[in-house]
Amino acid sequence: MSIKLEAVRGMRDLLPGQTAQWGSVERIMRNVAAQYGYAELRTPIVEKTALFERSIGEQTDIVEKEMYSFSTHGGDSLTLRPECTASVVRAGIQHGLFRAGGQRLWYCGPMFRHERPQKGRYRQFQQFGVEAFGWPGPDVDAEILQLAARIWSRLGIVGLELQINTLGSESTRTQFRAALVDYLESRKDALDEDSKRRLQRNPLRVLDSKNPAMQSIIAKAPRILDYLDIAAAAHFSELRARLDTAGINYTVNPLLVRGLDYYTSTVFEWITDQLGAQNAVCAGGRYDQLASELGGGQVPAAGFAIGLDRVMELIPSQQRKALTQVTDAYLVWLGEAARIQAPRLTEILRDAGLAVISHCGAGGLKAQMKKADRSGARYALILGDEELEQELVTVKPLRQDGQQQHLTWSQAATLLQSHRLPVLK
Repeated sequence: MSIKLEAVRGMRDLLPGQTAQWGSVERIMRNVAAQYGYAELRTPIVEKTALFERSIGEQTDIVEKEMYSFSTHGGDSLTLRPECTASVVRAGIQHGLFRAGGQRLWYCGPMFRHERPQKGRYRQFQQFGVEAFGWPGPDVDAEILQLAARIWSRLGIVGLELQINTLGSESTRTQFRAALVDYLESRKDALDEDSKRRLQRNPLRVLDSKNPAMQSIIAKAPRILDYLDIAAAAHFSELRARLDTAGINYTVNPLLVRGLDYYTSTVFEWITDQLGAQNAVCAGGRYDQLASELGGGQVPAAGFAIGLDRVMELIPSQQRKALTQVTDAYLVWLGEAARIQAPRLTEILRDAGLAVISHCGAGGLKAQMKKADRSGARYALILGDEELEQELVTVKPLRQDGQQQHLTWSQAATLLQSHRLPVLK
């Protein structure tokens, strides 16, 4: 019986042209994070299942329906990480990072959720995120939102809407929870099964329902903003003032609660209307209790995650071209001596910071020039036996108008450097 071997449903290959663009986007995000003083942390893609059950919440869709979990031969329950914040906190606790004071961290890598695949949503998906530990005030909330806004600017992405809300303090949530339960109980017959199940254990999650039949009930529900205590209200007010000062536009969405149990105080989403149902491009907020819940003591924290699969869909086509890695030159050789010496020239050019492909294998001039054109290189370099003694090379434009020139190797390097396309950083 033959088996058709192909990528698992909901997972995909990224081919060379795509990976060049992805690498450029990731580099831009890393560089922006570095501008704000954030350092990279890498965690395993596999964690103990209990980590996500305790942090995300057992009543969430992620834990109940979407995690890829399995048992080892030794009986341990492990899970492919569905998100990275819990892993970052676990690593911070395990290695004592939080004892050293404030920590600004970023991560980038694959996450896994068993959801129905559609545009902008894959079962293996890529996230870039930042996490800031040790600062309880709204200044760091505003900082990470400014960081995200700078990323959108560097990528040329426009049209995103920032929605913000606050879940307030613990006393805020206690009072609001009671009012929300009373409201939902009075309409229990109209609730869907998921909402009925969440009603007693985590009623705030009802507000996160995506069921269209629930939206009229949710729209009339109590608003958490009406239950803020003085400190929570002041935190949210200062955050808004800082965003106003930074010139970052936003909308207050009192129904925004986020889908993970660990959020406290500030929550936010950058959304788009260009991706259908998958409208959240970046989401996050504060999670001041998570480290304590995982046994690491009280550590104030805030962060966000960006869905790279969705970001790639939003980058304008012209900007996407600028993200693609371009080969500067393709070296064609004519004659046995030129074939032997070709690597010497290509290494000189690479030492000058240029990207050069050297022809390998046999082939006459016509066949080699066809391969040079197909390579996407901007120039062809033609090296012949007679040119070797004087270290000359013919430089022929492939992507733009211009005459071919006979130049010394150093002149060729200078010409190629002067005509390099700008690299987005």
